[in-house]
Amino acid sequence: MSLGANDLSLADRLARYAACMSAPTRICSLLPSGTEIVAALGQINKLVGVSAECDWPPEVRDLPTVTGSRVDTSSLDDAAIDAAVREQLVAGELLYVIEESLLAELAPDLIITQDLCRVCAVSSTEVRSLDTTDAEVLSLNPRTIDEIAESVCTIATTLGVPQCGDSVAAEMRVRIGQTAALVSDLNAPRIFVAEWTDPPFVSGHWLPEMTSLAGGNDVLGRPGQPAVRTSWDEVAASNPELVVIAACGHDAVRAAAGTPPPLSCRIVAVDANSYYSRPSPRIADGVAQLAHLLHPDVAPDPGLQVVEVQAGIVAPT
Repeated sequence: MSLGANDLSLADRLARYAACMSAPTRICSLLPSGTEIVAALGQINKLVGVSAECDWPPEVRDLPTVTGSRVDTSSLDDAAIDAAVREQLVAGELLYVIEESLLAELAPDLIITQDLCRVCAVSSTEVRSLDTTDAEVLSLNPRTIDEIAESVCTIATTLGVPQCGDSVAAEMRVRIGQTAALVSDLNAPRIFVAEWTDPPFVSGHWLPEMTSLAGGNDVLGRPGQPAVRTSWDEVAASNPELVVIAACGHDAVRAAAGTPPPLSCRIVAVDANSYYSRPSPRIADGVAQLAHLLHPDVAPDPGLQVVEVQAGIVAPT
């Protein structure tokens, strides 16, 4: 529930007023979800720099790019990407390049990044080790849907717009709740959500929760925990009725290219980069899409990108 001004104590209102007076005005977001949240809060005009992966809303693509991946994934398949990333990590090398001179020139007073995943973005430790900036560093590390909502509120409070954060977080929760209400009394089909295909990774953090809210049973998912490697034999043994390829960082077309071996169920690929693997308010759209995939007669199609990889196989009678 969103709190209105009359619901807050005097101390809370004074704290919010003080936050507004000292709010940052120049933001570098090195985290795609952070960039999306800043924009959702109506603060996009304060962004002065982003990462190469920040692509939503579209206008942020015109901002200076402060960080980029050392692994060029554009021409690599999933197996090659996995091997290249593992090679960098084993060697103790950083996965991202920080353009320090550009960062110094942009002179941000706030840098948004994360420490949840070594593969997904620059860590706060790397940023704080730089001599080229003394900006405040905000690290976002949500593991659940509630923590995604808390991230929204944290950024909003930092930017001096706490009530806007309450509103954006509440809207996300309401939309997810509306979807969940449609399917809450239905049988939950067995589903495997793949965060990667070669090798396959089970879903983790908020993704199994998304599946449950969408009226499904994530057979191998790890709610609130990191995704882990599995095998397609283990997936087949779990007897899923639907496999959803939600490859981290890929849209549906790119994800569909990492086709798993034939399984005795329907397989689809979705735009994980926009609606699943990025902890931002758009996960509400991902929940709606999962609900439609699982319960098409009850949950409406939100019209998101989906690629049919394999039709369901009907056993002979």
